[in-house]
Amino acid sequence: MSRSALFIRHTAKPGKRDEVRRVWEKYARDYVTGSNGQLAYCYCYDDNDPDTIVVFQLAADQTSGQEFVKQPWFADYERETAALLASPSEFRSATPQWAKGVAA
Repeated sequence: MSRSALFIRHTAKPGKRDEVRRVWEKYARDYVTGSNGQLAYCYCYDDNDPDTIVVFQLAADQTSGQEFVKQPWFADYERETAALLASPSEFRSATPQWAKGVAA
């Protein structure tokens, strides 16, 4: 099976970006840290937009990448995050062809 990559863009309501991060930390950070299926995960603030968060995930395979949304806390995470977002999040999945440090 090939690796699975996901790029996510969240646009928070003005001034709510830190609150979105706190919700992510409350529900997802420990899961991501302990997940063997999440090979790489970058939770980033966009340097050019004070309300935007950009996330990159590299999963061992598509199944590992989909496990995130199957966690028992995910519905609460989604609900709390949605209340802080200005618009629906954008998701882009990709199949890595080459990656430094992690075999594609």
